[in-house]
Amino acid sequence: MTDHEKAAFARKIGRPGQVKLLLVAALGVAILGAIAGLAYFRAHPAGPEAVAATAAPPRPLPNGVTAADITFGMASPFTGATKELGRGMKTGVELAFAEANAAGGVHGRQLRLLALDDGYEPERTRSVMKELVEQRKVFGIVGNVGSITAAVSVPYVGEKKVLFLGALSGAPVLRKTPPDRYVFNFRPSYAEETAAAVRYLTEVRRLPPSAIAVFRQDDDFGAAGLAGVEQQLRRIGADPSRLLVMTYRRNSGEVAKAVEQLARAAEVRAVVMVATYTAAAEFIEKARDAADRPIAFTNVSAVDSNALADQLLQAGGRYTEDVVVTQIVPLPTSRATAVARYRQLLETNALGDRPGFLTLEGFVVGEILVEALRRAGPELDTERLVAALEGIRDLDLGFGTRIAFGPGEHQGSHKVWGTTLQPDGSYAPLDLE
Repeated sequence: MTDHEKAAFARKIGRPGQVKLLLVAALGVAILGAIAGLAYFRAHPAGPEAVAATAAPPRPLPNGVTAADITFGMASPFTGATKELGRGMKTGVELAFAEANAAGGVHGRQLRLLALDDGYEPERTRSVMKELVEQRKVFGIVGNVGSITAAVSVPYVGEKKVLFLGALSGAPVLRKTPPDRYVFNFRPSYAEETAAAVRYLTEVRRLPPSAIAVFRQDDDFGAAGLAGVEQQLRRIGADPSRLLVMTYRRNSGEVAKAVEQLARAAEVRAVVMVATYTAAAEFIEKARDAADRPIAFTNVSAVDSNALADQLLQAGGRYTEDVVVTQIVPLPTSRATAVARYRQLLETNALGDRPGFLTLEGFVVGEILVEALRRAGPELDTERLVAALEGIRDLDLGFGTRIAFGPGEHQGSHKVWGTTLQPDGSYAPLDLE
């Protein structure tokens, strides 16, 4: 090879130092590839097919959840003396679901509600809850009606680890300290409502404690409201043992004995009621007829204000006088943004229903649930939903008060509004302070 040819060859392959560097780099790559291959085949001796075979299977979806839907259950009265309570809560929750579904659902899933009748009887509630959870396989329970029925439902959902949200009840069984992990409330307690009523009667109306009596359902519902009256009386230095307490049997309008007791108590000028609408209307009518003095009546929000107003109007305009109902949502005619949305949805989706406190409560409960589902994310399960609810702080849904939960606080609101029944059956706002 001539000197000229040697120089040309050297230019092709580079200088000797570069050649060595390229050879070392190539050798390093080959060694690393061999090591990686050896590690791969030691971990997967059967080859690439074994990788696919040993990959983790997709996480199974929880009961009530599919790629397309999430189904919740409700056990409430849809027959009997309190059927309007169940119907109102169901309508309200379904309005919130309809709004979410029209916007594409939550993380692409449509929300469904399966509501079954328990007749407001605890023994029926037990079987209905089992049917919803164990046979119908709902994801969670929302908007149940009743305190005595909640006493059955709460232990059951704890055992089954099923969410129980937004019951129409202010009873202590739903408000333990620390709270039951799977039980969340929107509404204030009955004790908070009746304490507010007593404050109104003693501080605004200036009635002495001796002028106040209680008419209550003879069960956990009535007992919860009575507790608030007694607590407030103690706060102002009055003796609760001197309080006249009248009762009636659940799912009945048997008020004759209570009316007789009231007629004999000449000093009573106001009755704090913890009663459903049938018994409450019957008691007001008969008490007005029997009494020889004006008497004010208050009741808690669970009465179903519309149903109470309808029954009193049928009896005559004078029976609507001086009737106060504490509320846990604002007036359904409010200009609050969420309330305006609720009215529009009611008009669109529930023809024939007029705005009411009960359907509005159901709507708010449904809105809270929708918000929590959004926060829980697409990989949904009960524990994620519980964590999402407990993470809600200072949530403004647009209806006049903010919602907040936490690990030690499973009641979202403590706000109590006052309303007074008008001669035409509507309600006007009432300042309780």
